[in-house]
Amino acid sequence: MLPDPRKRPDPHVHWVQMSEKYERLLAYLAESDDWVTAGELADRLGVTTRSVRSYVTAVKTAAKPLEVIVSSTSGYRLNREAYATFLADRRSRDSEPGSPRERVHVIIRSLGDSIDGLDVYDLAAGLFVSESTIEADLRKAKLLVEEAGLSLVRRGSTVALSGTELNRRRLLSRLFRDESAQGFLDLENIQREFSSENLAGFKSELIAMLDGNGYFVNEYSINNVLLHIAIAVDRVGKQQSIDPADDQPAADAELDVSPQLDELIRSHFGASLGARELRYLSVLLTTRVLTPGHGQPAESVASSYLDPDDLAAMRDIVRLASDEYLVDLNDEDFIVRLSLHIRNLVARAQENSFSRNPMTRSIKGSYPMIYELAVFIASQIQRREGIVVTEDEIAYIALHVGSYLERQNLREERVTCAIVCPNYYDMHLMLRQKLEAELGTELQVDVVITRADVDWPALSSDIVVTTIPVPTMRDNVVLIQPFLTEGDLQAVRRAIAAVRRHRRRMEIKDELLQYFDERLFYRNVEASSEAELIRMLGGAMVSLGVIDESYVEGAIERERMSSTAFTDTIAVPHAMAMTASRTAIALVVNESPMTWGDNRVNVIALIAFSASGRKAFQNVFDQLVEVFSEREDMQRIVRGSTDFASFIDALVHVMDV
Repeated sequence: MLPDPRKRPDPHVHWVQMSEKYERLLAYLAESDDWVTAGELADRLGVTTRSVRSYVTAVKTAAKPLEVIVSSTSGYRLNREAYATFLADRRSRDSEPGSPRERVHVIIRSLGDSIDGLDVYDLAAGLFVSESTIEADLRKAKLLVEEAGLSLVRRGSTVALSGTELNRRRLLSRLFRDESAQGFLDLENIQREFSSENLAGFKSELIAMLDGNGYFVNEYSINNVLLHIAIAVDRVGKQQSIDPADDQPAADAELDVSPQLDELIRSHFGASLGARELRYLSVLLTTRVLTPGHGQPAESVASSYLDPDDLAAMRDIVRLASDEYLVDLNDEDFIVRLSLHIRNLVARAQENSFSRNPMTRSIKGSYPMIYELAVFIASQIQRREGIVVTEDEIAYIALHVGSYLERQNLREERVTCAIVCPNYYDMHLMLRQKLEAELGTELQVDVVITRADVDWPALSSDIVVTTIPVPTMRDNVVLIQPFLTEGDLQAVRRAIAAVRRHRRRMEIKDELLQYFDERLFYRNVEASSEAELIRMLGGAMVSLGVIDESYVEGAIERERMSSTAFTDTIAVPHAMAMTASRTAIALVVNESPMTWGDNRVNVIALIAFSASGRKAFQNVFDQLVEVFSEREDMQRIVRGSTDFASFIDALVHVMDV
């Protein structure tokens, strides 16, 4: 009889069982550069401080002898160097068949390689576990298998994988991505898993070939396609080819890259793929990675690659977005490039195959207004095409919108600067030249004072950079060395950022405050779901005549598209139609955070905008998110908000800082 491994102590069992909480704990610590208190971690994880301490203890135990988390009276902080070593060790450990997750993955991969199926008793013996453990693993495997459109077929003690070869490959891709760290797929891991030598060299030649063919290459997605190429080479080598039923006609773009892709695969991997395989991989490339028209004028690209009806529809969508959000997106080159991207997005969605975007969380949190524009565009595409657009796909649209707006130079005005540097062999000239050379796009020098007797109160510039001490230092004064150092430059940059932050807040302070209403302010409200809380806040707005029920349902529909928790502190639900009778904000401030999408937030602000409030929308939306996005500011407001009056006082104080 085989020994039951459950009777043997496993130092990693507790880690595996509690991995989700640990992952969130470590991820939150990784995002912070400072100490994080147990209370703050408890809020983020939705547990008690006692549980936080137990998680930290367990992480430390699992990571020994590495000191991954440093503890002090100030809280906890990640030791980043030790954490990186720990992650590498853990990935290596998790790849061993002994870990429960990897054992399930080994079983699925073995079933995928087997034509006739596998015997349960042989699986147990081969993995050194009991038959009951294998049965439990098969139940877990069944969920993953069915999500990929496959099924497990059982005949006595024999279990087999049933379904198309294409779905088997999608399952393999899913397993590998699950095993990889979040973010970009690691080429070395793909090479190691599928014995694909020099995948980095193959990638370089592939990009050169695609660039030579006039394509833009999406670096965010190309590694995912390289994973599929490695899987295809591996499967064909095992005599597992794509089924004829999964074959699809090739478009001109696929025909364009297919012969050269075949040549590259032959030369790098020594593998000969059939026509169906090459068409499948070419479709992946052209719908996930490539955009044609690199170096070509928009008119030529549109006539060669786009359906006139699709292009006309995109012009209408962009025009509508421009009108709704008061931005100028009416540029033919932008519309054509976005149309090409949407063409590929629709093709992916129709196959229920979406591109991952490792930058989604960053884009959403850093550029909420641009992301909101992308949500609006995605909603119009959803309605027109009858598809679902995921958050990752929305983030790709946001990249298009954001890069266009950046090219339009929609940047903040430069910060004005007074330089105080007593004259000595023209040192003030050298100082000014170096400042302008390093910070000229952000800083405008409007006065240079070369005397030591300075009328400090008379200086009206945004910041003062001085080589001599100021009798009474002010927040906007930066004391530097006569010969500018890198540390001095960093100090000036921090001062510029502080001025811009204060300027933005002052621009909307009065405007923002007028949208709050004591009748729409709530503290410590509990709700079972996002929709329930939106309906509660929306009902209060309806009773005051601010909005109607359709706006409430529109806010819930918007929430379903993509969570409006743009940061870990605030959610800003709203409808995309600006149909309110007046612009208003219904606010919930909770001492304990509630789950909102993948986040836990303390502040929920349902915003209703009127048609006349379009101009205010961009500022209010971005700045409301920014004000509450800094945890210390948010906690200061939450702690100080015992009622509406104290909330306004706390908010004004934070915005004045």
